[in-house]
Amino acid sequence: MPPAVPAPIYRHAAPSGPWPWMDFDTDSDLTLNRDNAPTSPGAAGQLWRGYPESLFGNWKPDQVKRSKMLSNCSELDMCSVHWLDVLTDGTFTILDKEGRDQTTRVTPERINEFWELLQTPRPANIRVRALFVDNLSMSVLQMLGTNYNIEPFFFSSSLNWIPSHYQEEVRRSKGDHITITLPFMRAMQNPVTRPPTPVDDSESPGSVRSLPSQLIFTDEDQVIDTQAALALSGGNILLLDLLAVHMVRSEDSSTIISYHPSSSFRRPSPKQLHSLVYRAGQSVYWQKIFAQSKDPTFLFLAILWYALYAWDQAFESLYAHINWLESQVLLTNNINLTRKLHIIQAHLLHYQSLLQDFRKSVEFLNKTPNPAMDSDDYSSDERKDSMELMAKECANLLSEIGRLENRRLMLSSRLKNVMDLAFATVNIIDSKHMKDLTEATVRDSGAMKQISYLTMIFLPASFTASVFGMNVDQITGQPGQETLARYLAVALSLTCATSWLVVACQPRSQFVSEDSTLLQRAGWPVVYLLKNLIKNGDRNRYRGFRILFEEILAHG
Repeated sequence: MPPAVPAPIYRHAAPSGPWPWMDFDTDSDLTLNRDNAPTSPGAAGQLWRGYPESLFGNWKPDQVKRSKMLSNCSELDMCSVHWLDVLTDGTFTILDKEGRDQTTRVTPERINEFWELLQTPRPANIRVRALFVDNLSMSVLQMLGTNYNIEPFFFSSSLNWIPSHYQEEVRRSKGDHITITLPFMRAMQNPVTRPPTPVDDSESPGSVRSLPSQLIFTDEDQVIDTQAALALSGGNILLLDLLAVHMVRSEDSSTIISYHPSSSFRRPSPKQLHSLVYRAGQSVYWQKIFAQSKDPTFLFLAILWYALYAWDQAFESLYAHINWLESQVLLTNNINLTRKLHIIQAHLLHYQSLLQDFRKSVEFLNKTPNPAMDSDDYSSDERKDSMELMAKECANLLSEIGRLENRRLMLSSRLKNVMDLAFATVNIIDSKHMKDLTEATVRDSGAMKQISYLTMIFLPASFTASVFGMNVDQITGQPGQETLARYLAVALSLTCATSWLVVACQPRSQFVSEDSTLLQRAGWPVVYLLKNLIKNGDRNRYRGFRILFEEILAHG
């Protein structure tokens, strides 16, 4: 299973935070202020070696190390950069002038060639250039950061899975920098399970019958960790993914950088995203948009649609999984399934915050117009039409995000319904067991009643035998034995003593209250008698006796 992603550290999300990746417990003012001079650049032709401290002096080596911005990038592996250009007429191209694929493979031996390529002036007919970086190496990161003056927060936020969106380096009528780091959910085949059983073409892929006969889970001991992948039936998982996009908007030619540190389970493949964005340019709808507006931000908006498609596919897989769980609850009445239902419910609550971040990112893009559109190269009508078109397309994407949120709420309601059904089923089973137990108790009480009847039948005979077995003068007729009067005196005395002791030792009864003292319990017959006399008779007549008796009991 893919490992869980780290919990986001939101305080290090944007450059508005004045202390990037500082730890107040270990960092001191003396350590931070001792040397504010920027790191000297490398050898001639390698000015990028000192990034990020050479451009951003507050990023000291300890903070760079703590953010893992450079340490996570390999210097020995090959890094691939896929290029895509949007021309001034709105057409998309992935080929250079000679018709070759614009994919640059950067190896340790060809580092300087890539730096020279970044320094090469662009053709005048390129409106925006998009770079999709695969397996980002440390050298390529420093080159891109130096050449485009990128805030280090872009790399640190995406590497640490921190949602963020911010604008910086705003130049009126010239351009700015905008960054969006957006976590989202997507579905994929579980890498630790075999492919699911093929289904009949006549059955819908999302139907309950099309799923395998037993649930494929690899997380039987999984705790509720919303940062970890969620295993589903059918051999699929839902895992957290990330879009990290930085855009340099300018009046001449803009640049988009899509950051992909490694080709692992997560993050969309750079080659795949590169191909999808190119296909968006072949869409008639988007061709009209790029032909109508010269704002390069629309390419950024098109990339955000990838996250929406991934969300939609993830909810489709989750819908089929919840269908399966509903059928299992109805068929098996297994209370252990409620644990899996609670895990899914926790993930759905986490998805709510992710969708809110998605919505905020789109709203940020809509509310952050391109400063370059205020230049004299664009008329007021062009600016107005471009802003209205951006508002319209952002509203379309926000509407789809609202649909996703409604679907999440629907799935959450269905889960609650299934959990209520599971608990109701268990309650019905418990009620049936209680009914059986009650019936058994009634049968036992009937048997005890029959025994009581038998005892009542033989009780007179037993009493008569006991009386005739007594050695008293009145029965045996022999003088010198005990008399019946002595027997009655002893029997009544023992009966009274036993009754007195039982009542005195009870915690609470009609004769003794719960707060009675030990002496009041010992004299309960007198106390009880006085209470009834005062209650039923002349209160003034017996009040003095009662007060006197209580004083005697109180003082011992």
